Amino acid sequence: MTPSPSTHGSTSPASRYLTVGLYLLLLLLIVSTTILGSVPPVDRDALTHHLFVPKLYLQHGGIYEIPEIPFSYYPMNLDLLYMIPLYFGNDIMPKYIHYLFALLTAWLIFRYLKANIGYLYALVGSLFFLSIPVIVKLSITVYVDLGVVFFTTAALLFLLQWADDGFRYRHLILAGLCCGLAAGTKYNALVAIVVLTLFVPIIYQRRAVQSARSNTRALYFGFLFLAATIVSFSPWLVRNYLWTGNPIYPLHNTLIQNIVSAPDETGTSEESIELSDTLKRVTKKGSNAFISRKILYNEPWWQTLLLPIRFFFEGQDDDPRYFDGKLNPFLLLLPLIAIILKPTDTRQRFHLYIFLSFSFLYFFFTFFQEAMRIRYIVPVVPPLIILSMYGLKAISTRLFPITLSFPKNLFWSKAVILTLVCTALLYNSLYLREQFSAVNPFPYIFQKISREDYITTYRPEFPVIQHANETLSSDTKVLCIFLGNRGYYMNFKPLFEQPYSSTSVLTGFINNFGKTENIISYLKQKGITHIIMNDNLTAGWYNQLNKEHQKLVYPLFKNVANPMKSLNGYSYIQIETQF
Repeated sequence: MTPSPSTHGSTSPASRYLTVGLYLLLLLLIVSTTILGSVPPVDRDALTHHLFVPKLYLQHGGIYEIPEIPFSYYPMNLDLLYMIPLYFGNDIMPKYIHYLFALLTAWLIFRYLKANIGYLYALVGSLFFLSIPVIVKLSITVYVDLGVVFFTTAALLFLLQWADDGFRYRHLILAGLCCGLAAGTKYNALVAIVVLTLFVPIIYQRRAVQSARSNTRALYFGFLFLAATIVSFSPWLVRNYLWTGNPIYPLHNTLIQNIVSAPDETGTSEESIELSDTLKRVTKKGSNAFISRKILYNEPWWQTLLLPIRFFFEGQDDDPRYFDGKLNPFLLLLPLIAIILKPTDTRQRFHLYIFLSFSFLYFFFTFFQEAMRIRYIVPVVPPLIILSMYGLKAISTRLFPITLSFPKNLFWSKAVILTLVCTALLYNSLYLREQFSAVNPFPYIFQKISREDYITTYRPEFPVIQHANETLSSDTKVLCIFLGNRGYYMNFKPLFEQPYSSTSVLTGFINNFGKTENIISYLKQKGITHIIMNDNLTAGWYNQLNKEHQKLVYPLFKNVANPMKSLNGYSYIQIETQF
């Protein structure tokens, strides 16, 4: 049986050349991303969490509770995979493990589009996804977001397959297991659990034959999906419950602790008070995010209203004002075309509505947070990619239908589609080129600079940390002031200090012990013998203290002019020498 063009692409010479061209671009993109990822890790979250905690687990010989690192309570499906190369002393390989989940997601997109739209659209969709700026950025960093993207996309596609194949249990359970694995990778996927659990009864009621529709059966499938989700998510729920009494610690900790605790003797329902306060905070959270942007960035009201659209047009890496990431405007424009020119096929139209609804709900559930980051909504990218390909297909079949009356429509449809695809990929390629300037991998790859010099370029505190590693034992406690919790390269025991925080060591001393105890003896009681600090930020904090508080902490800094090591605005000091 001869394959149909819609499935395997046209056999015309032009289509064959286009297919080869797309494969070459895909290969070039994969090679480029691999090169960008071949440098030592320097990104913040990798050093504070995704590599640091697995490193501590390896040193300890297994998973254990680390109360001083809140990130250690987060789900860690991918972080556990990173332990394998870390065990062999390789901290670059975790980037490729993370990137593997981008490639697997591209395969899911390709597989779906090939079966439903066509081979060339499948290739374009995969290439478009892998070249989206935020996907490229995540592909070259040791984060976990791409794992969430893969498992969430797999869960969504399994649900659609469940509906298309007569509601077989296997597909529903696989969808639930994937959704649980997503949540076991990062807490952000809790949004996917809520959205997809709500989708299950709706999908059943919409796609089942009239005689089989039942509210009870629809709810049963919803509970079955949720049960499968909890099963695959349960290892982290159980761990946190045993450690803290809150299965999703540190999320909603006050509320959950009050739910499980006994009521007070007066009979006043403290739980109801806390629940009320929690609900107020949740409902105000979105508005607070908008208010904070007004205060921080002085944005006019119309820019605030356009925030959801600006996500697609104004993203910039490492800039919270512009969402700390970058998407592509065509992820908004092409799905709009798909919505306006909906497929005539009932099944495809239903898929379109599911992709659209998931993207909308996930986006806005995540959007109303205090921290607006593009990577927090990155699970909507695959559905938007698929919708974009539906949009391109609609241009060909709906906007420029090929008939005997309009034979030139074939030319115009190809011209419009080619222009849109080239423009979208050009937008992505410009970002890829910028990454080569930002990451600058070639001097390291060709050994023109050492590993230490490369890390120092991006993390100027590294030489000071290295000196401390050479002079301290692994059990020495060091107070790290304004070092941003970046502990991966530290072989001693860091105690990260943010003095502006009400829970910090120095603030606690000033408020509670300053009048009765010396700062040096106070730190020695905590086992702290050394300090590494960001000079400028520490000086700024010290100078804003009143004179009485400055006198209390002055003994800690009186010999700062004679540090054990000082370089690039960071100093390493031994406390014992400062009497």
